[in-house]
Amino acid sequence: MDILGTLQKLGMESGFAAFFLTDGGWKNLIMILISFGLLYLGIVKKFEPLLLCGIAFGCLLSNLSYFVGMGANALYHPELWEAFLDETSPYFHSYGHIMSNAGLLDFFYIGVKAGIYPSLIFLGVGAMTDFGPLLSNPKSLLLGAAAQLGVFVAFFGAVLLGFTGPEAASIGIIGGADGPTAIYLTTKLAPQLLGPIAIAAYSYMALIPLIQPPIMKLFTTDKMRKVKMEQTREVSKTEKIVFPIVVATFVILLLPSTAPLVGCLMLGNLFRECGVTDRLSDTSQNALMNIVTIFLATSVGATMVAQNFLNFNTIKIIVLGLCAFAISTIGGLVGGLVMYKTSGGRINPLIGSAGVSAVPMAARVAQDVGRKYNKTNFLLMHAMGPNVAGVIGSAIAAGFLLSVFGG
Repeated sequence: MDILGTLQKLGMESGFAAFFLTDGGWKNLIMILISFGLLYLGIVKKFEPLLLCGIAFGCLLSNLSYFVGMGANALYHPELWEAFLDETSPYFHSYGHIMSNAGLLDFFYIGVKAGIYPSLIFLGVGAMTDFGPLLSNPKSLLLGAAAQLGVFVAFFGAVLLGFTGPEAASIGIIGGADGPTAIYLTTKLAPQLLGPIAIAAYSYMALIPLIQPPIMKLFTTDKMRKVKMEQTREVSKTEKIVFPIVVATFVILLLPSTAPLVGCLMLGNLFRECGVTDRLSDTSQNALMNIVTIFLATSVGATMVAQNFLNFNTIKIIVLGLCAFAISTIGGLVGGLVMYKTSGGRINPLIGSAGVSAVPMAARVAQDVGRKYNKTNFLLMHAMGPNVAGVIGSAIAAGFLLSVFGG
């Protein structure tokens, strides 16, 4: 037996040899280093760790695949999905072709492409969400709507920067501060941008405590920030049960494209509130949510292959996403200022900043800023109204954009 020849063969077939023998592999090396950086942010800095750790490791795995060959050893095959999306390809929308040639992460990604994972995440979000603050103050819906301003401003900005309509819509939805919604819409309209859009969406959600307070201070005065709001009324059990049924019926009839997200959101909330499905509510909030998060994060991270991520468009997406998020915060604050004026100074405009769909972090930031100026202030429950309204608002905005550009 030729031991030396065997060792030489193993060495030449290893991924380490490909580092030196593969043309263009330096781009994948950069992506591997980026995945290390994302793991650092998720583990050490705790930036959305439940999602960022999975996204980072999915990115690592898909770029390692480049060095082990894009055949049977690869976990993710971007060329399969390119053929799947290419209308001129004989494999256009052919799941059979993918099933025959797929790696592990390709199978995971089918759940993203089919819209399964974001919808199931919304099921869990609905089961965890108390819509009582919104029901006790229905005007909060207006703040949730106002906080979608950044979505449409960023959309027009993306168009001006040369993105197509579907791509601009996917970038704009970052302003809704709702990761699953951003993933759902991008998968439908611009899957080639999924990696950078997902990173931007979840990064800015994690940075809410840093991004929002300076904007809140810029648009409000000390007097406004000190306003102490009256306690909201108690919401009956019947109202809480009827709410998800009415919202699902009205919104889905108005915008049928919202059915997967809004339908699952309201189903999860019905599990929570009806009082006879506690086991289903608990499963939606915990076991199911955790399992789906693993699949969603790793498959989204797998799309961050070098050819899709390392380009100038990624930089533009990161900048536009930040602008979208900031403008959405401003939109909510402007709505809060209008309510402050029309209520005779009884509504604290800080709660408008919570109109972005980052539950409950945005509401907590409004609470923390308010407490700095008035130690007796308790804005959390008041801010939760626009915060949960933002969840519905971002889903409706995504549904509208999908209706316009979805074909």
